[in-house]
Amino acid sequence: MSRTNGSRAAIVTGASRGIGALIAERLAAEDWDLTLCARSEDSLRAVGGRLRDEYGTDVVQVTADMSNEQDVIRVIEEHCAAYDRLDALVLNAGMGSIGPFADFPARRFDKLFAVNVRSAYVMVQRALPLLRATAGFASQRTAKVIAVSSMTGLAGEPLNSAYGATKAALTSLCETLNVEESEAGVIATAVCPGYVATDMTASLADKVSPTAMIDPADVAEVVVSLTRLSGSVVVPSIAMTRPGSHLWRA
Repeated sequence: MSRTNGSRAAIVTGASRGIGALIAERLAAEDWDLTLCARSEDSLRAVGGRLRDEYGTDVVQVTADMSNEQDVIRVIEEHCAAYDRLDALVLNAGMGSIGPFADFPARRFDKLFAVNVRSAYVMVQRALPLLRATAGFASQRTAKVIAVSSMTGLAGEPLNSAYGATKAALTSLCETLNVEESEAGVIATAVCPGYVATDMTASLADKVSPTAMIDPADVAEVVVSLTRLSGSVVVPSIAMTRPGSHLWRA
């Protein structure tokens, strides 16, 4: 562990675009040190470079595929090699795929589960020692695990049987982590938005206009706001839905 400048430190997965890049920028603006990971090396380098230039942020960039366990572990290892603390682990990386329950390929479900759930499970396990240590000395006496989950994990949505199941599992992971670790200061929240206007939902534009979807900046703001809470409160999940009569629909 080489950098001990006192700044808070975070890992943000899926940080090369969309919600992840917006989260990274907001954290950079608040003087966090960052470990950013994504599959796209070029996009990740561009985000990291911009944060260094605009905010003077200390950034570690790790090109990683969340379906590869060794890549997941390497993200934690590289963060631990660079920083002596982990105030926030933001689990934003994810894969989307929709289709009728009757026809959805089990092999694709396996890939969804590996990216959306298993990678988060492994990453939290590997990060727990540093999260616990940070909660022990941080001014707010807490370290946060914040997972970008989905409204489809809270309420059934047509064509989302597999994706929704993985997000329900991710939300459950956060709840159980709170039961086991929150008294020691490691606190988890699943942020569960409906359809957000990102590349992942572009294929739904004929059903839901992007202008009617949730602004990704609002999701990023909710995620970063959770890092400002003290260890006196646990927020297990936050549902975010679009305006209208569809309160529990994506």
